[in-house]
Amino acid sequence: MKTVKITAYPDDASQIEAIKAFMKALKIRYDLTKNNEPYNEAFVKKIQQGDEDLKNGKGRTVTVEELDSLWK
Repeated sequence: MKTVKITAYPDDASQIEAIKAFMKALKIRYDLTKNNEPYNEAFVKKIQQGDEDLKNGKGRTVTVEELDSLWK
């Protein structure tokens, strides 16, 4: 069995029901997830934690020269 990711943009609940009926008619197993957030929740939490750490004085300032030395 192969897994294929298909993203649909239904306008209303009737379109969602039509998609489900189509999948059932073809005997295709499917998972329905609602994802209103553009980013993964764990990723967003990490970014928010980093912002909070900076506000609390955790972290350090890096100069352009230090960044340039990383690439050389």
